[in-house]
Amino acid sequence: MPITLKKPNPNPSGTSNGPSLDVPQIVRDVIADIRQNGDRAVRAYSEKFDKWSPESFKLSREQIDEIISQVPEQVIEDIKTVQQNVRTFALEQRKSLTDFEYEIQPGVFLGQKNIPVAAVGAYIPGGRYPLLASAHMTIVTAKAAGVPRVIACTPPINGQIPPSTVAAIHMAGADDIYILGGVQAIAAMALGTETISKIDFVAGPGNPFVAEAKRQLFGEIGIDLPAGPTEVLIVADGKADPFVVATDLLSQAEHGPDTPAILITDSREVGEKSIKEVERLLPILPTRGLAGVSWERFGEVHVVENLDEAYKLADEYASEHVQILTENPREALEKMRNYGAIFLGEKTCVSYGDKCIGTNHVLPTKGAARFTGGLWVGKYLKTVTYQEVTNAKASGELGRLCGRAARAEGFEGHARSGDVRAKQYLSDSFEWMGQ
Repeated sequence: MPITLKKPNPNPSGTSNGPSLDVPQIVRDVIADIRQNGDRAVRAYSEKFDKWSPESFKLSREQIDEIISQVPEQVIEDIKTVQQNVRTFALEQRKSLTDFEYEIQPGVFLGQKNIPVAAVGAYIPGGRYPLLASAHMTIVTAKAAGVPRVIACTPPINGQIPPSTVAAIHMAGADDIYILGGVQAIAAMALGTETISKIDFVAGPGNPFVAEAKRQLFGEIGIDLPAGPTEVLIVADGKADPFVVATDLLSQAEHGPDTPAILITDSREVGEKSIKEVERLLPILPTRGLAGVSWERFGEVHVVENLDEAYKLADEYASEHVQILTENPREALEKMRNYGAIFLGEKTCVSYGDKCIGTNHVLPTKGAARFTGGLWVGKYLKTVTYQEVTNAKASGELGRLCGRAARAEGFEGHARSGDVRAKQYLSDSFEWMGQ
């Protein structure tokens, strides 16, 4: 049994969760309004939620150029480097998804093709931070998959257009850019309006309202995944540096006030020292207002007997990000199966994945890593099949087989479709059941 050194405290004294909101109903009402009233409703909600109502939500090429000219050159160079990393990895993933055709028997051909989705909407969050990296992850990956049309929506921040975000979106390859956020952005892209043409698939993280809008619209459109708050779980052995452990826990806790930050270790000393390091570092962290709330409400530290137990417990959490700070980190690749992304060794950190290394940071949360991975080039592809029979005898034999198989299930119409081929293409006598 693990020893728990720190438990979550969802509602510490002196804090309040505030009035509860019926997020699903609010989102349902907004979607219904936009479905009926299009641009007029989009503008009303943008004014209400973001205090933003420009003449056009779509940026012109001249506006984009002017906005990008305000971005420091070093930021532009860094965007280029990060996007090249993401593009390189996504293209390698694309190469692994091969089309093929196989002659399963003489004259019977079965094939597979991977066809890019025709139109994708990318949502690039604003809110607390301008999330440039989300532009890299959603748009660059879509373009690497071969998606011909990608539009992007990002909200204004404090009533202003975020220049660096616009630069990242444009450089990633978006065909159209809209300064539009929240449910109204997701609904406008998914449903289409007078000025925003409908897309087939939407990708990108967002707040609970954005996540709920994606959930409700799934089926009319495809979505990457219904992501929740960021999660981090660290597995550490007795040789791990508590300062590094604490730093990496807090690096994710600053995402928001609801980020689980969990440490599992086989060393009580490392566990206790890591807690002390968190307490030492928090007061000097500029984002302590968010990170501190997350640590208090959702931080956990568990001590287990050995690393095998650590991996087993970590798999039960199925965390979005799993960081391995052990002497032999690659052991986790063999021992673990439930994670969105895994980060091996002290020289690697979750922040690399979030910001610059090239793998995708749109990942499953809330235990979804038990059954799905995150956003990748394959999410933007439709794997379809085709069939062709060119051999007459083979078609006749398949017709006989189809007739028997279909009648075993009571599908007489299906059976007669097979009977036609059997009668037409088999040289020996065949009694067509349809006559």
